[in-house]
Amino acid sequence: MIKRILILEKNHPFIIYKLKKEGFICDENYYDSTNEIDPFVYDGLILRSRLKIDKKFIKKAKNLKFIARIGSGIENIDTDYVLKKGIVLISSPEGNKDAVAEHAIGMLLCAMNHILRSHQQIKKGKWYRENNRGMEIMEKTIGIIGYGNTGKAFAKKLSGFDAKILCYDILPKIGDAYAKQVDMSTIFKKSDIISLHVPYTKETKGMINYDFIKKFCKPFYFINTSRGGCVITNHLIKALKDGKIHGACLDVLEYENFSFENIFHHHKLPKNFFEMIHSNKIILTPHIAGWTKESKYKMDKKIVEKIILLNKKLN
Repeated sequence: MIKRILILEKNHPFIIYKLKKEGFICDENYYDSTNEIDPFVYDGLILRSRLKIDKKFIKKAKNLKFIARIGSGIENIDTDYVLKKGIVLISSPEGNKDAVAEHAIGMLLCAMNHILRSHQQIKKGKWYRENNRGMEIMEKTIGIIGYGNTGKAFAKKLSGFDAKILCYDILPKIGDAYAKQVDMSTIFKKSDIISLHVPYTKETKGMINYDFIKKFCKPFYFINTSRGGCVITNHLIKALKDGKIHGACLDVLEYENFSFENIFHHHKLPKNFFEMIHSNKIILTPHIAGWTKESKYKMDKKIVEKIILLNKKLN
């Protein structure tokens, strides 16, 4: 039975209200480090990305039954050890999938139609029409790499653009009415646009590198709303300079740490970061694709539902 839950980050007020209404005791600790927190008395933890939940911390949590990560990624948690200890891992990718999908489409439209660039030019008194001639999504082939919650939401929202949508995933038979599942060789051969929707794992770390990009038969637009560490930035910049990629839309960057804090604060940025921010082929946003007012509520709601369901199973 789950009785006491420690909440480690501020969330939508709904989450504490609903959990208390269901009879759970909720404690809040938004500032201490894992070295300062004693998890022994808790049956569950709820967090986002502020803290790294490692083996040392989990060993102290003798009564822990679940760890709930609000959002989709769980790379700040030692998942192997958690599962070894029989602790249930909960996340809520369903809650921000639509926000991420809308953001990805917004960035793509900006890149293909030079919206941001022409906006900045007009502010400087420049009226360039021919140089900002865009491209349409219609009749393009879009390759989605990773066809989970966000990949599926992205494909569904693209369905009105009259494009051909393909998807690749390590799991078989998950294509649907919105995207045809194919192998990577087909993605390499046919794609005009690539959108990355994979978790950050040992297998996906640095997967978008120059050798990978060279396998595409034609230049493409690239979108990354998954994790920055999946892309080797130097290789991406080289591919843009070489004309192998038309433009890149990046909501996540290789330089972020696990807590996604302000990258300008936590370490010295490399030269290629400043190349990116001065490139008119790259659109950057500060890891906000899933960061909407609606998703904040939906992610918390989904976490609460999963905790209540788990408690019923444990009783």
